[in-house]
Amino acid sequence: MAKSARKSPDLLDLAEVDRVVHEPARLMILMVLYGVDSADFTFLLNTTELTWGNLSSHVTKLEAAGYVKVEKDFVGKKPRTMVQLTAAGRRAIDSYRNTMQDALKNLR
Repeated sequence: MAKSARKSPDLLDLAEVDRVVHEPARLMILMVLYGVDSADFTFLLNTTELTWGNLSSHVTKLEAAGYVKVEKDFVGKKPRTMVQLTAAGRRAIDSYRNTMQDALKNLR
């Protein structure tokens, strides 16, 4: 790249995008949760088509980042895992969406 050629500020913003959100499997999970109050693990498995292990790993990373809240309980004798988007998770998705929209808007 020539010295005079500079990246636009919107492209530089892409370098700062939240990598926790940007990973495709985690982005799918967050997008599903964005549209519902909460979802059980089975619903997320069916909706995202991830394997149990993959989904579990990604939900754990999202929980560690504070983007989702995980609650485990029993329905009758069956265990149930519920996942809910947190306020921080909603802000992270909104920020990610705005960054990506701004970058795409300036494509020529």
